[in-house]
Amino acid sequence: MSTRTTEKPAGQAVPWTHRLRSVRLYTGVIVVLLWGLGPFYWMVVTAFRDPDFTFDNTPWPTHVTLENFRNAFDTTRGNNFGKALLNSVIIGSITTVIALIIGVLAAYALARLTFRGKYLVSGLILSASMFPVVVLVTPLFQLFTNLGWIGQYQAMIIPNISFVLPMTVYILASFFAELPWELEEAARIDGATKMQAFRLVMLPLAAPAVFTTAILAFIAAVNEYLLARLLSSGTTEPVTVAVARFSGNNPLVEPYAAIMAAGTIVSIPLVIMVLLFQRRIISGLTAGGVKS
Repeated sequence: MSTRTTEKPAGQAVPWTHRLRSVRLYTGVIVVLLWGLGPFYWMVVTAFRDPDFTFDNTPWPTHVTLENFRNAFDTTRGNNFGKALLNSVIIGSITTVIALIIGVLAAYALARLTFRGKYLVSGLILSASMFPVVVLVTPLFQLFTNLGWIGQYQAMIIPNISFVLPMTVYILASFFAELPWELEEAARIDGATKMQAFRLVMLPLAAPAVFTTAILAFIAAVNEYLLARLLSSGTTEPVTVAVARFSGNNPLVEPYAAIMAAGTIVSIPLVIMVLLFQRRIISGLTAGGVKS
């Protein structure tokens, strides 16, 4: 009497359903890559292309030149791209530092402490992150005009802090909630105060999440355009506004090639930063998503 075996022959072909699933998966990955990286790739190609061939449809670099990068930094045409880069670094750095200082303390309180109105505070922070920026344009412009802040750094730093702070709080609160309570309790038993336990034990453990949040907050602050366009001046405008105001030799012709070069200069450092720290960024964004 023979018995039926379930072992597959060594040379058995993969079922067509598995092949179809693989084809769909890789097709989806290719579509997403083209959708996300296609505009960036075309910007870089145009940045290195001679201005006379700006609208050449060749999908690889042709008529390669560095003239567009020189034009981006050329101040004789009314462009002050170098100063705008410095302004963006100043605005982004100050915004990130202040948002982290406030966000770390707020996140720790929401994750580790019990107090009256805790969930109300969480709801207010969430509602602040959902508030449309365009609604704030008119009241902020009127307020900063009355204060004499139009054209100064604080007119852009303070709104940026309110925009990146909810993200900072929620990422860090999720991370703090995952840290073991036993470490903090051991520090308290050894005589540390709650603040000392936070500063000496919990904060070093949260350093990866803090670093990830700093990257995301800096990128968000640098990318802000709407309020910066209205609240900045020629000496304080960030790079997003400066690129939008680029002018060339002919005032009737938009300097697309120089704009592409400026966009490449701004984008490449951010892209490199994200690629280097992508694992930390993903772990920071998904912190708290799975409960053990």
